[in-house]
Amino acid sequence: MDYTLITGACGGLGGAFVRVLAERGEALFLTGRSEERLNALAAELHRDFPDLPVKTRACDLTSEEDRKAFFAFADGEQITLSRLIYVAGVDTQKAFENYTQEKIVFQTRVNFEGALSFIHASLKRGTLNGAFEVLTISSMSGICPMPYFAIYSATKKALSQFSVALRSELKGKAKVTCILPGGIPTREDIKQDIIGHGFWGKVSAKSPRAVALASLKAVKKNKKTKVVGFWNKVIKFFTDMAPLSLQLHFIKKRWSKTEKDAF
Repeated sequence: MDYTLITGACGGLGGAFVRVLAERGEALFLTGRSEERLNALAAELHRDFPDLPVKTRACDLTSEEDRKAFFAFADGEQITLSRLIYVAGVDTQKAFENYTQEKIVFQTRVNFEGALSFIHASLKRGTLNGAFEVLTISSMSGICPMPYFAIYSATKKALSQFSVALRSELKGKAKVTCILPGGIPTREDIKQDIIGHGFWGKVSAKSPRAVALASLKAVKKNKKTKVVGFWNKVIKFFTDMAPLSLQLHFIKKRWSKTEKDAF
């Protein structure tokens, strides 16, 4: 039996993927930072879907040793994979000079290094006959440089570009799709950000379940990238056409007003 591996499974978007796939009866291999939260999630799934195969293992995505231990556990459990959904991400928002060295390492490793590590390890544990699926969750924030959100936008851009390149490398062996959602109302601080963006924040936001469903549909169709939502496609179109100086001016003015560090 092949499993879908989901990182960030205890979060809002990760949880939506978990629920959608559980409803479809797909075997799940779930990871997150907190073993306690993973155990609670597994108990919930066993209650709602008694026959669903579910395995969990906590993993610190910033740690090379923890990542190795995670996949050693998978091998010990004889887990093979049919799909990887890399949801985990760190959306710290503040001026770069206010970061600590530890926070720089933390955000870049979770958002990019951890993704590459998990993708590489997952490919070795799946059957590359064209059916294996890799879903990476990037962001609309990665379509242009973002002052005061610089590390997040840069790592999401890197993840997008890597995913597109990997898709070309793995043509005929695996499907690779990169998702670009807008705001997803999960944590309270994100909900407030969406409200703060006014009209555009409201129309570009999509629920976690809507993003999960659109993502799974996109990778099934072997889409290269997927911008989720009509208004996000409109935003990307006009952003791509606008001069970079105008983009930076607008973003700097808006994003300099708030600072958050939820991790």
